[in-house]
Amino acid sequence: MSLRRLILLRHGQTDYNVAGRMQGHIDSQLTDEGRTQVARAARELARFGADRLISSDLSRAVDTADQVAAVTGLPVKLDSRLRETHLGEWQGRTIDEIEADWPGAIATWRSDPTWAPPGGESRVEVVARSLPVVRELDAELAAGVDGDGDVDGDGRTGLLVAHGGLIAGLASGLLRLPEETWPSIGGVGNARWVTLARRPGHPRWRLTGYNVGAGE
Repeated sequence: MSLRRLILLRHGQTDYNVAGRMQGHIDSQLTDEGRTQVARAARELARFGADRLISSDLSRAVDTADQVAAVTGLPVKLDSRLRETHLGEWQGRTIDEIEADWPGAIATWRSDPTWAPPGGESRVEVVARSLPVVRELDAELAAGVDGDGDVDGDGRTGLLVAHGGLIAGLASGLLRLPEETWPSIGGVGNARWVTLARRPGHPRWRLTGYNVGAGE
């Protein structure tokens, strides 16, 4: 066990965020405000001295990670398992549009992590695909080998760039919260982050910060 701290950063504001449309796997783009948000966050995140930077491969996350990389000097590794929840037929629609075509479904989706939008993923499925990213990173650092095969025994902090729904679910999974409690975990704002940590010799993760932003 070498991974001692984990930072989960949500991408900056996108054009779909502004329009109030569900993104899922749609490859939306950062707005100018989103890039400004990320620039502020990157300066703050640099103080953590992260050893690895892994990002969802969707453009809004990649662009966010690239800005963080420019400040921290870390290379970015892309991993599709960090993508946002696939929302199936809901992708690209507003909440009002979804409610009109699937009355009551939004409330069901928000309250039941096992329920999936038509053609999409449940929150439980998203957590199942993203948890191995953390486990593999932990194993890599414990082995003392970096991406180039060089010995790197000091690696202890991982920084993952992802999406609001995935971050809330992944945090719940890492904390081993019962599934029925997952809906009580709130959302994460654009370019804000979650931090988790664990003590040497203690594998359980502890929540040390949630929905944290630059300057706080």
